[in-house]
Amino acid sequence: MKLGFVTDCLADVSLEPMLEHAARLGVDGVELSTGGWSDAPHVDLAALASSAQARRAFRAAFEAFDLDIVCLNVPGNPLHPTERTHADCLVDTLRLAGDLGIPLVCATSGLPAGGPEDRVPNWLVTAGPQEVQDSLRYQWEDALTPFWEGIAVVSRDAGVSRIALDLCGNQCVYNPASLMKLRESVGPLVGAALNPGHLAWMGADPLQAAGTLGEAIYHVHARDTLCNPVIQANTGLLDTGSLEDVAARAWTHVTAGYGYSEPWWHRFCHRLRGAGYDGWLSIDHEDAVIDALEALEKSVALFRRAMPAVPTDEAD
Repeated sequence: MKLGFVTDCLADVSLEPMLEHAARLGVDGVELSTGGWSDAPHVDLAALASSAQARRAFRAAFEAFDLDIVCLNVPGNPLHPTERTHADCLVDTLRLAGDLGIPLVCATSGLPAGGPEDRVPNWLVTAGPQEVQDSLRYQWEDALTPFWEGIAVVSRDAGVSRIALDLCGNQCVYNPASLMKLRESVGPLVGAALNPGHLAWMGADPLQAAGTLGEAIYHVHARDTLCNPVIQANTGLLDTGSLEDVAARAWTHVTAGYGYSEPWWHRFCHRLRGAGYDGWLSIDHEDAVIDALEALEKSVALFRRAMPAVPTDEAD
């Protein structure tokens, strides 16, 4: 496996200082956000899309530090009912990835409204009443599947062979079952960006998810989450409180090792390899308590201990 991080973890520094930190930390590469909910602090999507010279210079900056570009990432809602910028960013990112020779793009599935006349995205998490089923049918059959069938054409034309969808809340695709459902319609172009930190607060087991997804795991976002059992006992895990008010929340994203223990991360990496995944672990942390650079340093140290670094010799 190889270790990298999402460069939004160091959003407050420009490209070259970020690369200097990455080289000092000893990671193998970095994952770049291009827009959507990200301010894209290290990528000028329009400038790179319009200039081959700019793309060559961009590539050279990474080569100077002996770093790979792990993938391009578009976090957001490309199915927003009234705002098209995230969908446009996804299309532009796929084309840029093709121009840069990057075969993997990470994205989110998107979340449409609950019906054709609605104007607000609607994440549906219960089976009833009946209007929930009507909305789910609209979301999947009229919005989500046609959109991703179109994106599959764009991706193939751009030369991008894999799109990894981040399994996170407030999206149509948020767990292994919903990922596999979309994959049945769109095909193997679409796979999972497995993210333990998101599955944790939804009550799922990332170890089990790794085994369930198997060859459909295209990418891993190494994020951690700490659940507060005292708050959770009263509220459950559905929490709309401020992300900054950690003490009052049922769960919060934390630096790796502060939620799941280090031995758990060892088991997770072992389970990934057992499921056939031997790609990137891309650190994607949020922590309202610990400084971003310190959190990244701690995470890198933990994952260097936890992840397999060389191919298995079992085949020999």
